[in-house]
Amino acid sequence: MATRRALHAIAAFEALKGVAALAGIVGVLDLMHHDARHLAIELIGRFGLNPYARYPSLLLHYADLLPGADVHSLMFLAVIYISVRWLEAYGLWKDRAWGEWLAALSGALYIPFELGHLVHRTSFISAAVLVANVCVVGFLAKQLLRRHKDEAIHQ
Repeated sequence: MATRRALHAIAAFEALKGVAALAGIVGVLDLMHHDARHLAIELIGRFGLNPYARYPSLLLHYADLLPGADVHSLMFLAVIYISVRWLEAYGLWKDRAWGEWLAALSGALYIPFELGHLVHRTSFISAAVLVANVCVVGFLAKQLLRRHKDEAIHQ
């Protein structure tokens, strides 16, 4: 029962990531019809931020890139990402082996990048994200091994 709740929690989180990505891509597409640089400057000014600081300058940099973005590639990547997240969520929620495989593999893909980020920018949040991802991937790997052993016993 606890295993099922854990799978449902992971599934819900994956579905939420898909929803967040969908909201993000809708927001980016909407911004393409506006002056993104002007909106970024307004946002920076509203919060009294230094436009030369790291994150405000990144915001301005990406606001400048937005008008020239390849919308078709952006949409293609967004659809793939959202589809994978929702497929994982469905597979995990319905207790499917392929869902566990998909979630474990896609989660494991992020680990080297999270390690690199932790090494170059050590922070509590980077460490927490890495630990959480390793725990989820480990849990899913354990589930897959248990499933494999159960199938071998029943054959």
